[in-house]
Amino acid sequence: MEEVDVEPTITNIPALRRGKHMGFAWGQGNIFVYETLFKATGATGSGSPFIHEVRKDEDIYSPILRKLFNESHHIFVGLQTIREDLPSKNKKPQFVSISKNYRSVIRACMEELQQFLIQSVLLQVSILLAIELIWNLCEVLFIDAAPAGSLLLHLLDWVRLHKADVDEKARDVLQSDSPAEHRDYWDVVVSYVLQGRLDEARQMLGKKATLTPAANNIYKMMDNLLSKMPFYNPGGTQTLTEFDVKWRHWHEEVDRCLQDNSFASNQHLEVICKILLGDEDTLLEHKDLLGTWYHFLVSRLLFCHPTVKPTELHYYAQSCMTMFLDSRSAPEPLDSILLAAFEFDIHQVIKDCSIALNNWWFVAHLTDLLDHCKLLQSHNLHFGSNLREFLLLEYASGLFTHHSLWQLAVDYFDHCLEFGRVYLELQIERVPLDTERKALKVLRICEQRQMSEQVRSICKIMAMRALRNNRLGSALSWSIRAKDAAFATLISERFLQDYCAKGTFSDLDLIDNLGPAMLLSDRLTFLGKYREFHKLYGEKRFKEAAKLLLSLMTAKIAPRSFWMTLLTDALPLLEQKEEEDVELTKVELLRLALSRNLAMAIVKEGTVET
Repeated sequence: MEEVDVEPTITNIPALRRGKHMGFAWGQGNIFVYETLFKATGATGSGSPFIHEVRKDEDIYSPILRKLFNESHHIFVGLQTIREDLPSKNKKPQFVSISKNYRSVIRACMEELQQFLIQSVLLQVSILLAIELIWNLCEVLFIDAAPAGSLLLHLLDWVRLHKADVDEKARDVLQSDSPAEHRDYWDVVVSYVLQGRLDEARQMLGKKATLTPAANNIYKMMDNLLSKMPFYNPGGTQTLTEFDVKWRHWHEEVDRCLQDNSFASNQHLEVICKILLGDEDTLLEHKDLLGTWYHFLVSRLLFCHPTVKPTELHYYAQSCMTMFLDSRSAPEPLDSILLAAFEFDIHQVIKDCSIALNNWWFVAHLTDLLDHCKLLQSHNLHFGSNLREFLLLEYASGLFTHHSLWQLAVDYFDHCLEFGRVYLELQIERVPLDTERKALKVLRICEQRQMSEQVRSICKIMAMRALRNNRLGSALSWSIRAKDAAFATLISERFLQDYCAKGTFSDLDLIDNLGPAMLLSDRLTFLGKYREFHKLYGEKRFKEAAKLLLSLMTAKIAPRSFWMTLLTDALPLLEQKEEEDVELTKVELLRLALSRNLAMAIVKEGTVET
């Protein structure tokens, strides 16, 4: 197994004293840690009464992130339904659309979280921001796989989406009494230019031009340069070569303006002219506006290499990161992940994200999508073709620790063809059956997947629980569902004992509608048929009742303790005449028995006196 190339995260356990030995027990998605009485000398000492729970996937318990898990589950299930036999060109738009759906869910959760100004929530927001940033770049590079020309346009959209503070600044500037005099005015103009938003930059520059009529000519010159900058149109008739020629002519015109000192009288416009030329020193002087090395990369490509090819990205990315970041400090994990993406090293992106992020959601869903795009097979992955399944199994196993999200995990296991069934069988047995409703949910899942062993186990557990609570009807229902003949016999005995004690049956609806289920055991058959005898008796269908009672006696399925009850039931039928009232017959039999008993008593008394 490959060793992890970073130090594992240290989790501090409060109240554990230094020098004390710890004991632990593995749970489902967690560990129980406690202080032991053991000492190095072999003697025992006083221990702490506390047990600490350390959870693996804490994010699963966040109420707002639960929305992320629920919504993404629907997208995941939809992705699995895309037919494998469709041509790649037909599936690509679907995959891009699915990727955008995943990102929209991330963004929706992020916007909801931003309403809370709590430190722990702000941390989750920053993690979601990073997740969307990485996902969006992977979408551009791997899923959409934009070619030269289109590639830069996608990267510009990527930067604009994730560097939105310029829009907030622009709103402040435009809402002021005098926008052109606002302290952030030039920052907004330069930021627009750095992001390639030249129409917005021109509109903002127009406000300055109206305030300074004397400098109107140089503002017009800058406006002309900005309006003439060519952008590649993927849907147009212009070829990439024709665009490149046009762009170079424009670039030469910008260079001439700078060499002619056309903007020497206005330092701000001269800076913009240098940015349009892609001057590295000028770009790096605006680190505060760029914010990140990858924004610097995209701006540099925009003004120096607009026809960059995907295969050339890694060179520019590495050089821009080196130039932008402080050489004395190591890159952050996010920087390494983005660099690996620009190098088209999918495996490294997934590996680094697995280490850096605090749950399996991102890597599981991204890897699944990349696998559907047939992008993982072309890489020599350490995990081979099972990387997708490995990550999905880890994610789904984490969901199973949650009291309601476990239901989502079932679909993830279903779509892991190699080990999903095994994992589901193991995990489903650990779901606490707190209520009958929850037990029925679990049972339905098992029955739909022909998991007969788990079905029997669940039914037995619920039957035992019902029996302990003296709910005989429910216990019998669960035992029938489990097809457990021995347990059905036991519960049938209890029903018959209750009848002997009370003279009536409980749960008549269940017993009356047993149907073929009564054949599960002899005792259950007897219970069902004996109840049927009582129904015939009550409906005054005495001949049918007598035949049924006779068959119960001769079939030898009645418990020995119940024979006397059957004989007692037979007495009215033996003594009764045709069309005679049953209750009257019972009264006459009672009178007859009392008369005989009285006669015997008189004879016995007279014999003693003699």
